[in-house]
Amino acid sequence: MKIFLTGADGFTGRYFADRATAAGHDVIPMQADLTNRETLEREVLSVQPEVVVHLAAISFVGHTDNSAFYAVNVVGTTNLLEALTRLPSAPHRVLLASSANIYGNSEQSPLAETQPPAPVNHYAMSKLAMEYMARTFADRLNLVIARPFNYTGRGQDVNFVIPKLAKHFAERANSISLGNLDVEREFNDVQLVCDAYLCLMKFGRPGEAYNVCSGQPHTLREVIACFEKVTDHRMDVEINPAFVRKNEVHRLCGNPDKLNALLRDCGVNIAPPTLSETLARML
Repeated sequence: MKIFLTGADGFTGRYFADRATAAGHDVIPMQADLTNRETLEREVLSVQPEVVVHLAAISFVGHTDNSAFYAVNVVGTTNLLEALTRLPSAPHRVLLASSANIYGNSEQSPLAETQPPAPVNHYAMSKLAMEYMARTFADRLNLVIARPFNYTGRGQDVNFVIPKLAKHFAERANSISLGNLDVEREFNDVQLVCDAYLCLMKFGRPGEAYNVCSGQPHTLREVIACFEKVTDHRMDVEINPAFVRKNEVHRLCGNPDKLNALLRDCGVNIAPPTLSETLARML
């Protein structure tokens, strides 16, 4: 299939493009700026995509310009969907990457797709607004929404905590400054996420949202212990209050049952790397 891929130069986009190409698809990276409606529409009409995978976004929660979350994640996505409605033939499917951050803090765990959203930061709020906005196109486009839980892998920016740890351990640093060590996250491999996206692109049911997760959370203390075991190196870990985010989501663990049921029904088997395998590759 001819896939129009936004965010192709990003961390996830590079992996997705490689895996989609290996699976026999024709991947066409978006060149236009999402916020430039006219240029984007011309490109979409020129490409005539069969499938759209929308990964472009501002994804770092600590990004300093809050307005940019909405300009790119909401308005930019609106521009893309508007452009797609101008096509003479609608794409077979449009996959939108949202985020598990829309669930916010919850005593419920693991979180299923039926969990009421309760975003606690601008990144999460912009992703939820994107979802609601996108549903206004449901009568014209076959939309599928993916809600990935935390994931990592080789090549992720060191602004994110796992690559930051990998860099310090690889350099055998004496110390590192971190925030809250007791937060629990799924630290899945980017390969799992990209393989799930390929499945949702082909088989996801229009109008549905799917958690992309493993249901296996880890604390940062566990991740540090895993790095120590792999490298046989110890560091002093300093807690920097500046890195402890206000409105921190303390535990984020997903229920993968809906995605797993789709995988079974479609005869798809995904074998993700283990946490130790992921960390070793990053080192």
